[in-house]
Amino acid sequence: MTQTGHHSFFDIRARGDWVRLRTLIALRWMAITGQASAVLLATQVLDIDLPMAASAVVISASVSFNIAANIVHPAEKRLGERGTLVSLLFDLVQLVIMLMLCGGLNNPFAMLIVGPVIIAATALRLRATMIVAIPALLSIPLLTFVHLPLRQFDGQVLTVPDLYLYGVAASLIIGMLFVALYARRVTLESFAMSQALSATQLALAREQRLAAIGGIAAATAHELGTPLATIKLVAGELTREVADNSELADDLALIRSEAERCGVILKDLSQGGRDDSHVKLAPISSVIEEAARPHMNRGADVIIRIDGRPANEADDTQPTLKRSPELIHGLRNAIQNAVDFAETTVWIDAELNDSRLRIAVGDDGPGFSQEILPRLGQPYISTRARGERPSEDGEYEGMGLGLFIARTLLERTGARLSFANGSDRWNRADATHAIAVKDARPPGAIIEMIWRDAGIVASRDEMRSALGPNQRFNM
Repeated sequence: MTQTGHHSFFDIRARGDWVRLRTLIALRWMAITGQASAVLLATQVLDIDLPMAASAVVISASVSFNIAANIVHPAEKRLGERGTLVSLLFDLVQLVIMLMLCGGLNNPFAMLIVGPVIIAATALRLRATMIVAIPALLSIPLLTFVHLPLRQFDGQVLTVPDLYLYGVAASLIIGMLFVALYARRVTLESFAMSQALSATQLALAREQRLAAIGGIAAATAHELGTPLATIKLVAGELTREVADNSELADDLALIRSEAERCGVILKDLSQGGRDDSHVKLAPISSVIEEAARPHMNRGADVIIRIDGRPANEADDTQPTLKRSPELIHGLRNAIQNAVDFAETTVWIDAELNDSRLRIAVGDDGPGFSQEILPRLGQPYISTRARGERPSEDGEYEGMGLGLFIARTLLERTGARLSFANGSDRWNRADATHAIAVKDARPPGAIIEMIWRDAGIVASRDEMRSALGPNQRFNM
């Protein structure tokens, strides 16, 4: 994967959610109230001579815009990007005209020109944000030189020194850029997280559906196994008793063969998943094998070790885990990441010490890039250096969501994930011998999952209760 899979300031796709029309209308009414109050206060209390007629026309334009928006659209309507852009540009132009009539940058309310740009940075994509930001930036030097001066009724002009005025213009430009970039950054992170969480929820929902369907199939196979066996047994006994009647013997043979066929079908259906009460708990080797099964034949050897021994040599003392869609899918994503970048081999190590369960997934690939190790597990943070496993256009096709999904799902089960690179560089030439590969330590990337209280490990009471009858599904 590339190292820049996360969103940057210039990602043109990222945006906030659509803005409600009610929100913009409410903000505009606040601006209208503030502008009208400021004009009245300046003229009636501060003795400042403002062009009342022209100001009233400009404020009335905002009032008319709000009334028209309320008439044309329902208040709860969410504006698309074009609608929000038009609304913000109108507010920007209206504010600039008001400032031109009321002293330009000599007016202390000139800082409000930053408002439309901030809203654009948080609600619109980059192109639309630039359409609002560029006119706002250009309006600052325009207001510096093109405006009606602030005058008191006695003719005295209220102005500030030119040096201070230029400083105000510079501070507005810098402040606008800084605040807009900051708002943009927050929006990008929120956008990336919402997209990644959506992908996580979809993955978990899919795994839960598969588990439910597989559970129904497994329970059906379990419950129908005995009746089918009885049918086969009775059919066999009747076949021996009616050996002289060829027609009845043929019918009984057909019944027996169909019963066997039903058994094969149910066995095949039960492979899709297990939620039967007998397999809600499973040995750790079975859980890992289930998670790794889709990636077993993808070009890399997957070696599963329990307490340092191959899984097929593990005895009955291995821990029994509480199976869940989060655990299976989280492990599967971690294994997929290892298989994607392994050269020949992937190792999955599991061990239980006291109340601490550890599962580590490692490979013999290039390892994680040192620059992104501290940020792994975040959405849109890619895992490997550019050029590894490229697609047709020369870049890895992943988006950095695999490890984020794995981390999110596994943390729901109580795990804590860490990422590292292997320190032991075993001799690949010697690794051609099976024993060398079997006992080797992963030299590439390592994803370590630790459950400190081992709450995912089934207790003896839980294992004993799982031996009871199947429970009815509550769908």
